[in-house]
Amino acid sequence: MSGLILIVEDEAPQAEMLRYNLEHEGYQTILIENGDAALEAVTQNQPDLVIVDWMLPQRSGIEICRSLRGSPETKNIPVIMLTARGEEGDKILGFDAGADDYVVKPYSPREPA
Repeated sequence: MSGLILIVEDEAPQAEMLRYNLEHEGYQTILIENGDAALEAVTQNQPDLVIVDWMLPQRSGIEICRSLRGSPETKNIPVIMLTARGEEGDKILGFDAGADDYVVKPYSPREPA
């Protein structure tokens, strides 16, 4: 298997589609449905990548990014914000919070990077 990817997504169909496609490509995945559990999972599992939705229960994806970037143990973990919020201002907020990339839903799993 390749690296470990933490998927933080509260919409089950979206999370399962991500899991299926990533595992099909050989990655290990962990699914988390809320922001508080995401931060705990990052510290316990040290993933190679975090894919995080913006709008989550308990703690937003923006807060998760800021928290990851603010900790010496997690500041270098790549973060992809995957969200329905596609306005320019939203993207700027996502990148300012620490996201390495910003992907707007809906998207295609076959979409080139």
